[in-house]
Amino acid sequence: MASRDADPSLGYLTRKDTEVKLPRPTRVKNKTPAPIQITAEQILREARERQEAEIRPPRQKITDSTELGDYRLRKRKEFEDLIRRVRWNISVWIKYAQWEESQKDFNRARSVWERALEVDYRNHTLWLKYAEVEMKNKFINHARNVWDRAVTLLPRVDQLWYKYIHMEEMLGNVAGARQIFERWMSWMPDQQGWLSYIKFELRYNEVERARAIYERFVQCHPRVGAWIKYAKFEMKNGEIGRARNVYERAVAKLADEEDAEELFVAFAEFEERCKETERARCIYKFALDHIPKGSAEELYKKFVAFEKQYGDKEGIEDAIVGKRRFQYEDEVRKNPLNYDAWFDYIRLEESVGVPGRIREVYERAIANVPPAEEKRYWQRYIYLWINYALYEELDAGDMERTRDVYRECLKLIPHEKFSFAKIWLLAAQFEIRQLNLKGARLILGNAIGKAPKDKIFKKYIEIELQLGNIDRCRKLYEKYLEWAPENCYAWSKFAELERSLSETERARAIFELAISQPALDMPEVLWKAYIDFEIAEGEYERTRGLYERLLDRTKHLKVWVSYAKFEASVMEENNEGSELQQDGVHYEEKKECIQRVRRIFERAINYYRTSAPELKEERAMLLEEWLNMESSFGDLGDISLVQSKLPKKLKRKRQITSDDGSVVGYEEYIDYMFPEENQATNLKILEAAYKWKRQKTTSDED
Repeated sequence: MASRDADPSLGYLTRKDTEVKLPRPTRVKNKTPAPIQITAEQILREARERQEAEIRPPRQKITDSTELGDYRLRKRKEFEDLIRRVRWNISVWIKYAQWEESQKDFNRARSVWERALEVDYRNHTLWLKYAEVEMKNKFINHARNVWDRAVTLLPRVDQLWYKYIHMEEMLGNVAGARQIFERWMSWMPDQQGWLSYIKFELRYNEVERARAIYERFVQCHPRVGAWIKYAKFEMKNGEIGRARNVYERAVAKLADEEDAEELFVAFAEFEERCKETERARCIYKFALDHIPKGSAEELYKKFVAFEKQYGDKEGIEDAIVGKRRFQYEDEVRKNPLNYDAWFDYIRLEESVGVPGRIREVYERAIANVPPAEEKRYWQRYIYLWINYALYEELDAGDMERTRDVYRECLKLIPHEKFSFAKIWLLAAQFEIRQLNLKGARLILGNAIGKAPKDKIFKKYIEIELQLGNIDRCRKLYEKYLEWAPENCYAWSKFAELERSLSETERARAIFELAISQPALDMPEVLWKAYIDFEIAEGEYERTRGLYERLLDRTKHLKVWVSYAKFEASVMEENNEGSELQQDGVHYEEKKECIQRVRRIFERAINYYRTSAPELKEERAMLLEEWLNMESSFGDLGDISLVQSKLPKKLKRKRQITSDDGSVVGYEEYIDYMFPEENQATNLKILEAAYKWKRQKTTSDED
């Protein structure tokens, strides 16, 4: 029995022998909670208590120089081996150098530091620790050397400069510290660096030097905060005239900046402290006229407080343009990405007609770039740029600003992820309106290089075609087809261009290339264009060859019908062109064309009967087309050829099933019964009758 059940594929073992036996799952019988609950904290505490004590090596006492030498040799070998393994790990180098320092072997320590710097000289921590070691051990010149090299190699690390200057100042070398500051300032550091230099000079009561540094500071960092600090410095020193001059210069330079509000408030408060109320009022009014209302809230509050103290509210009302502007400012402040609010705000400003304010609102609106680089977020935003450019061109008449707007917009769009053909085309059309054809070509060329799109190719080709640059059109079509070889529209238009230039062979070669592509988006359009081209050229044999090649690829109903109609149209054209021929010759040609048409229909019917019997509706439609065509042939047509093949229409019912397979109901549909199917059905009935008769005869004999 066992030998009978054995399986050769399993090494003559039975199925039972090779069965994987899984452990039986344990069943928890009592699911009530335990009387003593254990928390996660108890589990962790118990694990901690059960940990074994850490094994530490015993402390080693060194008694003589030999042991010390052995210890040093062993430690150095360990460090060198470790460095060989993890050369990039800076902490290992630092530990090695600090150990050498602890052994008072400073030359070796320096050697380690230098080797570490060769590995990664950009690591400013290395320089800091190296210099600190030299300073700690009072090697001042060595420390200077290290600091000098550090600030030369890493001039943008402010900490190195601070430490270097601090060392020189602690040593009392004020001139050296000043020289280092000057070296640092030549690199134009941030504000804190300049302020440190100024504080350094003020510590030694060098007010004139500090003033000169402030002048350089505001030139290097022309920001509101820098100018205010400069003015407060002058005010602190009692120089009111100088302080006012500083504020006036700042307003002249920074009146159009975003944070100008802070400057105006500081200037007005300065004049208020100097008891110059009229000056302060003029400053407030000037600020309210020049600063956008959305960012002037603090200024407005200060002005109200000032007027309450020194005057009336009429000055405020003169500065406020209207309630709507504040409403729009409130909306865009709450949600800067609400582009509809920006459009309304811009429309309001355009109705007022102050160019500076309009531009300001446009600039603020386009500054709110969508946070995500997805096209759906940018589709509304991009119209801000378009409206801005159209305003500059049509209303303001500033062509250079228009060009800048288009340039900045194209620079902002992330073309590697998505692009907008509209912007490229508007920029190019603007350049054409300015008669700058070279600029337009440059823009469209960049568009094709960065973000090729159908619209861009079509417009560029249209422009070059209008200018008559055929070679450029050909190159563009080549680029177009390199980018989208499956685009049937591009192939057709390229061939159409060549045909319009009477370049028949070129057009034919393009069509051949097109139909040989492995993938096409609309192949039926391309084949139709190629066939129409050959028909227009009168190349009927080539057309027949094309139809045959097309039938090798697809046996669609429309292809068969189109092929047959083509042969019929050839007959009509021969009829028109052979009026002067003899009647007999003309008659024979017509008969030959009709035979071709019939052969095509017969091939199609045979295909549907043998290879695709399920396509009954297509077969019926094909027969109807054939019948209509035979009727159109007149005396030469033979309707009986088709009528004998026409099917019968039958109404039948079929089940409608739901997703779960249950029958929901029934629906009627039209079925076709062809003559050969009818004969087969009759034969089946006869066969069943003979079978029944035989069975009956046999039963009678029994």
